[in-house]
Amino acid sequence: MNVESIIFELSVIIVGAALLGTLFLFLRQPIVIAYLAVGFALGPNGLGLVRNVAHIEEFANVGVILLLFLIGLNLQPLKLVGLFRETALLTFGSALFFGAIAFLFALVVLQCPFRSSMLFGTAMMFSSTVVSLKLVPTTTLHHKRTGEIMTSVLLLQDVLAILVILLISGESTGNMLNTFGLLAAKFILLGVLAFSGVRYVMLPLLRKYDVIQEYTFVATLGWCLFWAEAADLLGLSHEIGAFLAGISIASCPISLIIAEHLKPLREFFLILFFFAIGAELDFQIAPRLLIAAGLFGIFLIIMKAAIFRYSFQRSGEGEKLASELAVRLSQCSEFSLLVAFAGVSGGILTRETAMVIQITTIVTFVLSTYWTSVKYPTPISVSTSLRKD
Repeated sequence: MNVESIIFELSVIIVGAALLGTLFLFLRQPIVIAYLAVGFALGPNGLGLVRNVAHIEEFANVGVILLLFLIGLNLQPLKLVGLFRETALLTFGSALFFGAIAFLFALVVLQCPFRSSMLFGTAMMFSSTVVSLKLVPTTTLHHKRTGEIMTSVLLLQDVLAILVILLISGESTGNMLNTFGLLAAKFILLGVLAFSGVRYVMLPLLRKYDVIQEYTFVATLGWCLFWAEAADLLGLSHEIGAFLAGISIASCPISLIIAEHLKPLREFFLILFFFAIGAELDFQIAPRLLIAAGLFGIFLIIMKAAIFRYSFQRSGEGEKLASELAVRLSQCSEFSLLVAFAGVSGGILTRETAMVIQITTIVTFVLSTYWTSVKYPTPISVSTSLRKD
């Protein structure tokens, strides 16, 4: 890997994000959209200044890992279990409904084969962890019902997404119940080891050296990345490992200080994340498919918001909270992009169908970001009254 090339690419990305971000803020537009636009403009399908997006994506994943770690730092384990019980049925039921609608769209409108349609439906089942949580103010995310419910739904979706990945990749035993049981056992094992490690390793070290800020920073960052990698090796995901690492250390008095130290690092890597998504865009497909992808993206946003609002109200949430949660969770997931890539690599999806998935996902990202930042408090709202971090 050419170090000079990486430095050049990072410089181009950050300078481009700063320049276009300034323009977007001047025009009173959400800055996250600027990062997506920079990715498309400078990526391989634009000016080509950044040709190899693969290693940028690898760096960008660190931002998602840190985001989940910081969420875990602010959640107590017993409270999280209670939230999971409240939202499990809603989460799995809505995901299956969204998948069924997308399956019918692929089968009837795009006229995809049955297997491709199933994969298309799977790609549309979930909401974006990064986009949803990025647009929630820190105080809301950590200390209010909105943040707690969103975190619970998104983490349950992440577990379901991992199960889907196992089934797609052929690592399943052929029995979904056995696969899910094995996944749950790995999750419990990882949690027990993480909590034991905090009690017997991290707490004694932090009590002894907490006056040295540099040590606190590197030790907790190392803790996050260690468990993220351990989870990946067990067949879970980096994000789940990072979340367990965060929640295991949430009881430490120093956890809030750690969170503040890691926020700038998280923001840097999330810029790369959104850049990588924009760089994946390629509009060189049939106009009919391009129009279908755009219209289906609009339909998904509206449909997901309506179903989520109804489901949250039926589960006992107030109308105001249900409406806000529905809008914040109305987009597709970055998982959709992974499914598209895996589908093409495995010969299940054609390049054109994969591009429909990618364009639909990006459309939902953009529209959901606009809808949320215009109507509800976010760190990137153009309105002063709504801008909160």
